[in-house]
Amino acid sequence: MRVTVSRKAHFNAAHRLYRKDWTMEQNQAVFGKCNNPNFHGHNYELIVSVTGEIDPETGYVIDVKIISDLVKTLVEDAFDHKNLNLDVPEFQELNPTAENIAVVIWNKLRPHIGLDKDVEVVLYETPRNFVTYKGN
Repeated sequence: MRVTVSRKAHFNAAHRLYRKDWTMEQNQAVFGKCNNPNFHGHNYELIVSVTGEIDPETGYVIDVKIISDLVKTLVEDAFDHKNLNLDVPEFQELNPTAENIAVVIWNKLRPHIGLDKDVEVVLYETPRNFVTYKGN
């Protein structure tokens, strides 16, 4: 019996969508106002879900406090009130799109959760725009 346990989190961050190897015109054509050279921000909502078998001793798939602590340390402390392009090492050469942010978050969390469990990251950039990443 596989069950999914989820934890919501929140962080605020600024970013700019652009490619250093493109001209300003190419960046503007593809990324529009998200290419603002002075950056722009979002109030990101994050849902991290872990799916696995229920432990017969504890009744847990995973203690939600473990997910909470991992998200706090690896995501909120690293991303909250930061400029993703300038302050977060993972985005020095990686365009901080919602898709790439979700993958980076998943990659940060995955090593800390048993391989017998599946991990899913859902990242809301706005209330209507969100991405989901479940690993390869």
